[in-house]
Amino acid sequence: MIKLLRNKYLFLFSLVLLLWQGPASGSDRLSGIIEGVHEKYRDLPGLKVGYTREVITRSMSMLGAQARGDLATGHIFFKPPHFLRLEQETPKPETIITDGETLWWYIPDKRRAHKYPSEQFGKELNLLSDIFRGFTQLEKRFKVGMVDQNDAGEYLIQLKPDPPWQDIDRIRITVTPKYDIRVLDIYNQLGSVTRFTLKNLAVKEAFEKDFFRFSLPEGVRLIEEGELRE
Repeated sequence: MIKLLRNKYLFLFSLVLLLWQGPASGSDRLSGIIEGVHEKYRDLPGLKVGYTREVITRSMSMLGAQARGDLATGHIFFKPPHFLRLEQETPKPETIITDGETLWWYIPDKRRAHKYPSEQFGKELNLLSDIFRGFTQLEKRFKVGMVDQNDAGEYLIQLKPDPPWQDIDRIRITVTPKYDIRVLDIYNQLGSVTRFTLKNLAVKEAFEKDFFRFSLPEGVRLIEEGELRE
């Protein structure tokens, strides 16, 4: 997940909807899927979901199952409308937190915390909020289309940023027949894919006070946006 920030801030959790290519009846099916996801997620007070993140380069895609990308695991916490906390557990603990005003990236083993204005990640944060609230507002910022249905009966939906984004070409979302969001594939302009596989979604009725705020631990260096370039 952290590599998304390093690579011109290609943030998370990232999604998928392609340019519409199907017949008119497919449009009805797409509308039904979006409505099903909306009904399932829109009234949740909060959620916790486990993730596995894998980065797949174009060369790895050509090798298929013979090559595995960079892997990370952890949990995502979300509270409407824009509170987000990502806790990476492997390969090294890292945390990203936003309360809608400020975004923090905490790296314990480096004793360092980065602080960014949320406006810097506005598109990505809005996208994640739209997804975890059940696809709200997506059609205002993306061209949404049905791609296919895989052998497991899962629906593949694709998002094409409109207007285009500088770094992200498109996002593909895998939705189960029960309208669970299972996979987010984020395609960058160079052909690499960052894949988030989601599992074990749990509804959270409430969070501890200040769960989506960050307090700088003693001895940790604070880096304001623009202070450090890597």
